Amino acid sequence: MQTCGIQLGMSTISIGLDQSQRIGVANLLRQTLADEYVLYTKTRKYHWNVEGPHFHDLHKLFESQYEEIDETIDAVAERIRALGLYSTGSFEEFLKDARINEDAGGQIGTSQMTENLLSDHESIIRSLRVDLVKAAESYGDAGNQDFLTGIMEAHEKAAWMLRSLLR
Repeated sequence: MQTCGIQLGMSTISIGLDQSQRIGVANLLRQTLADEYVLYTKTRKYHWNVEGPHFHDLHKLFESQYEEIDETIDAVAERIRALGLYSTGSFEEFLKDARINEDAGGQIGTSQMTENLLSDHESIIRSLRVDLVKAAESYGDAGNQDFLTGIMEAHEKAAWMLRSLLR
């Protein structure tokens, strides 16, 4: 994976992390940003295309979930910028950096939509568990460790809600 970008301007960033630490953490955040964007797009697609007897409930659930993911996307991109690096922002970059897959297929049923989203949330949770430890232990960044923990907790809640629909 490439680094997120270059140091901004001529100003010195003095936040207790050297440039290699900031780049390392920014790369973790870049993967998180990509995962969030792919999941956002998939959740939005399912919101638009859900059908069946549970349409209203799933339509509303998917909407609330993609809205929360949208807020996370913005927060992750801004944290990358706060580290003095540029954020990615193209579909090509997101698909290259993401650890989950997009849903480029045709129409699927509501159970499969729910299972796909659950699987993605759980995959992101597993990735974040690794990333938050790496943020602290490899890069000495307790702030971003805490930030990633908060994102993980939001995915745990979303996964619980989706899992409950499949029982």
